[in-house]
Amino acid sequence: MTPALVVGRTHATIKDASLQGATLWVVQPLRIDDRADGFPLIAIDAVGAAVGDRVMLTSDGPLARTWLKADKTPVRWTIIGLVDPRAAK
Repeated sequence: MTPALVVGRTHATIKDASLQGATLWVVQPLRIDDRADGFPLIAIDAVGAAVGDRVMLTSDGPLARTWLKADKTPVRWTIIGLVDPRAAK
């Protein structure tokens, strides 16, 4: 799992059929000290995230296929959890 910050939403005018109805978020992976860790990524949302939320990401392909009910999908990153702001440092 990778901690990240939801920084925006994105849309696709043409997308894989497996992504119909999926929400696509732009997320910034974070280091343990909350500094950016690499480039922003696009992730599908499985938990109802919003801009500004701290989330947990996974690159688990079988999970993405199960959540999307698709045998094949180009999805690499899935938001699987919201970080409780009360648990912050």
